[in-house]
Amino acid sequence: MNEIQAVTAKQMEADHRFKIGDTVKVYFKIVEGKTERIQVYEGLVIAIKNSGIGKTFTVRKNSYGVGVERIFPFYSPRVNKVEVVRPGKVRRAKLYYIRTKIGKAAKIKELIIKKKPQGKKKP
Repeated sequence: MNEIQAVTAKQMEADHRFKIGDTVKVYFKIVEGKTERIQVYEGLVIAIKNSGIGKTFTVRKNSYGVGVERIFPFYSPRVNKVEVVRPGKVRRAKLYYIRTKIGKAAKIKELIIKKKPQGKKKP
């Protein structure tokens, strides 16, 4: 393994468990001069692009009636954490068609995860 692969493997340790169609909260570190703060960006994941160290994901939200999209690097040290708010059920790899939808038409079905049945405990 050469040096470049070793460095990229070290940086790709972040473990985000979300997929396209999920509503997520992205905790992103903002640096303003000497101060740092965490900004939360909540929206729908409409695309995950590339692979390896250059992997990115696009999050879309409606802000005061205007659609806003933001692209985050998957393995950036500025992405503090990604929290899944609502898992979505979609059948597409990219959800660009959501850009043209308004109101209820822009909703994504929620993925209902069945809990494993717990057997009866023996005394």
